[in-house]
This record gives sequence, structure tokens and C-alpha cells, in this order.
Amino acid sequence: MYGYIGWRLIVPAGFLRTVTLLLWGILITLMISFLLPIVMRFNGVGGAWIDAIAWIGYLSFGFFTLLLVMLVAKDLILLVVGGIRKLAQIFSRVTDSGQTAVQTIDPKRRWLLMNSINAGILGVTAALTGYGMFEALRDPDVVQVTVPIKTLPPDLDGFRIIQITDLHVSHTLKRPFVQGVVDKVNGLKPDLVVLTGDLVDGSVRELQDDVAPLADLKAPCGSYFITGNHEYYSGVQQWVAEVARLGFTVLLNEHRIIKRGEGRLLLAGVTDHSGVQFSRDHVSDPQGASAGAPACHARVLLAHQPRSIFAAAEAGYHYVISGHTHGGQYFPYHFLAALAQPYISGLHVHGDTRIYVSRGTGYWGPQIRIGAPSEITVHRLVSA
Repeated sequence: MYGYIGWRLIVPAGFLRTVTLLLWGILITLMISFLLPIVMRFNGVGGAWIDAIAWIGYLSFGFFTLLLVMLVAKDLILLVVGGIRKLAQIFSRVTDSGQTAVQTIDPKRRWLLMNSINAGILGVTAALTGYGMFEALRDPDVVQVTVPIKTLPPDLDGFRIIQITDLHVSHTLKRPFVQGVVDKVNGLKPDLVVLTGDLVDGSVRELQDDVAPLADLKAPCGSYFITGNHEYYSGVQQWVAEVARLGFTVLLNEHRIIKRGEGRLLLAGVTDHSGVQFSRDHVSDPQGASAGAPACHARVLLAHQPRSIFAAAEAGYHYVISGHTHGGQYFPYHFLAALAQPYISGLHVHGDTRIYVSRGTGYWGPQIRIGAPSEITVHRLVSA
């Protein structure tokens, strides 16, 4: 990606050799600034200087991703236009017996036009990056979802489950953001809180203080946690213990029965779909998560990845609450997410089971969100 951008932007500009070398040096430095924090995190190295490098590296990576898409689109358009022009010239030669003069474009004019287009693309990309950063760092939206369940009794009618997910507390998302989320959730007066994975990108030692506000979450029916794929990159056993210490009930292919009056709600949670790659004990098992449960009026499953819907529907759950996709977060990752998951965001019906996929409460990697605003989700169960 970085090489293509340099080839299509720096080379055509025709700068002096020293300027060209300087620009290539900046490009390579920004590439390293994106990779270095990742390498340091996996080696247990942190600190304010790594956070500062991560801020620059991740944001520049987002900028260059958007820039790459625009440059490729420009080059494809030029390729098509050039092909049409070439075909027109060939057709003209054939029909006019080669008598028509071929129009040529002044090289200086062409150079000026190309560099003007490139400058415009840079400006648009910078504006999009600024907007995307504003969207990523602002307070998450509160999204209200109404979930009809035919068997829901009056005592559970209106029961409110508030979901936070994909916070990705890390080098660039710290305690103040987490505290803001906790305050907002508590202000919504939830009956029950669920955190559906990807809480962190880093070790307990590094991020313990940043996630500490989660202990202040208040809900009469408790707070529940399931693992996402990023917990496995960050030390899953340590994070399971830490989240439990913060007051969450961790559901690893397990369930709990929530009682309100005469109503009975089965709340089950599974390990992340990819957990088996890290531990045989973490095979995601929606069927096993509800094994031995008594008859309940509603069966709700917490599953980090939407692709758990297939096993969940077979297991007879009424409702599945997921995250993982970030709603695509920003173009072109919407398409990549669609390749791996059956649903990207919002409420969907899958057979007799409904599934909601949150766009996520934080962000991963680049501090950019475009067309996929972050959210705190209020799931309200109602009688169908």
C-alpha cells in the first residue's frame, strides 16, 4: 500500500532528488510508526512514547488506506478512459483509411493535470480523515432496539439489556473514554449489562487502570462478559480473571437464569468463534452453553461474532446479541467484513431467531469511523 502510494504520488510529482528522498523517508517512517506499537505490544513493551507513536501511526494508516482507495479508483478511471481513446483512434484509422491525424496531448499539460488531480485527492482524503477521527472519538450513539418474543410473559415485557462491545481499550483509547461510556450506560438505567467481547488490545498490566471504570457499572440483574477474538491476542486467562474482578459474570459456554417476577430469562454466552485456535477449552458451543437449563420464557445468546447465528438458530435461541464487525468502521473494510460474516450491523431475522449486530462502542486501529458510528445498544424485550 505504502509503495503504491509513493509510486503514484511522489514519483509523478517530479520533485528534486532531495525532496523525493525526503518524502519517501517520511512515508517509510509512517509505515514503521504503524507497525512498531503492534510489535511492542506483543513483546510487553508500553509507555507514553509508544502511545504517542501509535496515535500517529494508526491515524496515518487510516489516511493512507483512504488515499489508496482513491488513487486506485483514479487509475482505473484513467485506464478505462485511455482504453476508450485508443479504441477510438483505431476505429478512426480504419474508417478514414489512416488519413485522420492523431491528436496528441502536451506532456506539460498532462503533468499539470495529473498532479492537480493528485493534490485534490490528497485534500479530500485529509478532510475525510478529519471527519472520521471526529466520528470515532465522539460519544457513542444510543441505539434503541425492540425485540419481539412470542413467549415473553408480562413480568419480562420491557426488560432492557444494554450492550457495550468492541471497546478496544489500547494505545489510543484510554480511561476517559471508558469512564464516559460507563456514565452513559448508568444513566440509561439498565436491567442488565452485557459486554460482548474485544474489550482490549493489550495486557492486564498495561491496561488495568484504563478499564477500571467498568467496575462502576450498575444494573439490578448484573453485568455479563464474553470473550472476543482480541482477548485471545492479549492474554485471555488473565483478562477473564480481571473482568471477573471488576464485577462481571463471565460466560464461557455457560448460562445463567435471570428471574423477574414469574418470568424466566435464559442468558447464555459463548467463547469467541476463533477461540479454539488458541485453546481447546474455548471451542464456541451455543448448544452446550444452554445444556441443563430449565424451561425459560426467553432464550438469549451472547456471541461475539455474527457467524455464531447458524449454531444458535439450531440450538433454539430466540435472540442473539453480537458485535465484532464494527459495522465495517470505514470504507473499504465494509466489504472485508462482509466476506467473513453473514451480517454486518443492525437487526436481522434468521429462521426463527433474531440477531442484532452492534457497530461497536470504540474502534480498532485507525481512529476513524465513516458511515458506521459507534453505539451503545439498548435491547428492549417485548411480547410479540
